Amino acid sequence: MKARNIGFAVAAALALLAPMHAAAQAWPSKPLRLIVPFLAGGSTDTVARIIGEKLSPRLGQAVIVDNRVGAGGAIGSDIVAKSPADGYTMLLGTSSTLAIAPHVYTKLPYDPARDFAPVILLGTADIIIVVNANVPVRSVPELLAYAKAHPGKLTFASGGNGSISHLLGEYFNSMAGVDTLHIPYKGDAQMVTDLIGGQVDMAFGTAVAFLPHIKSGKIVALAVTNPRRSTTQTSLPTVSESGVPGYEAVQWFGIAVPTGTPQAVVRRLNEEIRAILAMPDVRARFAELGFDVVGDKPDEFGEFLRAENEKWSKVAKISGTKLD
Repeated sequence: MKARNIGFAVAAALALLAPMHAAAQAWPSKPLRLIVPFLAGGSTDTVARIIGEKLSPRLGQAVIVDNRVGAGGAIGSDIVAKSPADGYTMLLGTSSTLAIAPHVYTKLPYDPARDFAPVILLGTADIIIVVNANVPVRSVPELLAYAKAHPGKLTFASGGNGSISHLLGEYFNSMAGVDTLHIPYKGDAQMVTDLIGGQVDMAFGTAVAFLPHIKSGKIVALAVTNPRRSTTQTSLPTVSESGVPGYEAVQWFGIAVPTGTPQAVVRRLNEEIRAILAMPDVRARFAELGFDVVGDKPDEFGEFLRAENEKWSKVAKISGTKLD
């Protein structure tokens, strides 16, 4: 009798699990959204479109890149955090949205640690200090000397209040003992346009955004903020070795989904995107953009996020940056 009851229990459990298994097998059955919390044309958008273009045929569904801009990336990130945990809404997250924001914003509408499940760290991008070609400096020591001789005169652009480019500028002011003026924009694209035009003097940003204009001579690269010399921008020194010891940071890009998304879906996304990152044409494209591919597993990305949050918490305190 007991064996019979056990058999009924097993059958009932399997009946309950069957729809869940079928749902997992059926995913995806409709288009997916990859939300970019910054303007089209910027570095985050560029990365998203490279991934989205390759992911669509692999999943058999359209992957729509959806730019939801505002509040330093918080608006788009919050949309994903509050979306159904069904695998159809993804976030192209960055250092700014998943590691810096909780330590800078006092009223952040989402909690990166609570509201997101990590899928994959796509890679890291060099951050370069650049100046408009008309600014009379060609190295970090020259920049320091010029900034100290003209306090409050040099302007630095950022992709928005609370962005990595904003925090790095304030961090530079604090670490180097200089006074430069922050000019926030709504994303990388307009920031770069005004930097080229001379409306602002300098910026801290990704090689993804700056390289075409460095090559054209419209802006001048001074150094990378990487802990070590770049594998792609080999001619540039680090800021740390150029007169501001201990100053270091990299930008990174990763994909996350709402907490509670089925693990089978998270694994499928991870496997498909890792396969995309292994494609020679994708790797070549990212190399052109100064982007080092990573492509780790979800638990490894989770550990990376915890370490990044700890680091940026310290940087935020040093820079003194706090925003509502």
